[in-house]
Amino acid sequence: MEGQELIRAQISKRRQGPPTRIQRINEARILEAAEEIFALNGYSGAVLERIAERAGISKPNLLYYFKSKKILYQEVLEHTVETWLVPLEEIEESDEPAEAFERYIRIKVEYSRTHPFASKVWANELIHGAPHIGRYLKRRLQPLIDEKARIIEHWIKQGKMDPIDPYHLFFIIWAATQTYADFGEQAAIVKGKKQLTKADFDTAADTITAIVLKGTGMVGAG
Repeated sequence: MEGQELIRAQISKRRQGPPTRIQRINEARILEAAEEIFALNGYSGAVLERIAERAGISKPNLLYYFKSKKILYQEVLEHTVETWLVPLEEIEESDEPAEAFERYIRIKVEYSRTHPFASKVWANELIHGAPHIGRYLKRRLQPLIDEKARIIEHWIKQGKMDPIDPYHLFFIIWAATQTYADFGEQAAIVKGKKQLTKADFDTAADTITAIVLKGTGMVGAG
């Protein structure tokens, strides 16, 4: 069994049976702590002792939930992408494109505000060639984007959008929404602030939405 498949099998085995309330709380604390430590130190520089300390638990307790650093890192990555995919999966052919994309953009921007470390871990993984998550993306993300691309092509045929490449539209939205997490410090410095506020993120969502809707000629834009 190859390395990534072994890790996924171990994750699946750990998840057998419904988790208790305490297990859900502890797993959430560990994942949040891991996002921060992996974001600040990279995969190689992160140590489980520091993650456990940040989560407020012992290392043995952490290892009860996640048997190794590789498994924990894989879980952080998969948790991040699955969270991002929820609003993407909600885009349906019966939707009005302007409403669907505005909803999607605002959720993505809000997640960048509330989970900046998760986005930074994700960006760092992709910068290094997606060694841990590449196969997962091919299996999970690629088919979903293909499905949503067909929906966009249907909207184009209906005259609800200008003719555009659906894939590049998603690339643009991902880049625009995640930059406020990945490069939030840069944006704050340019605006003369210590950090971006919720109002800044709301304005970002308004701006990205306006550009996407008007730039693609979606019905309801403007």
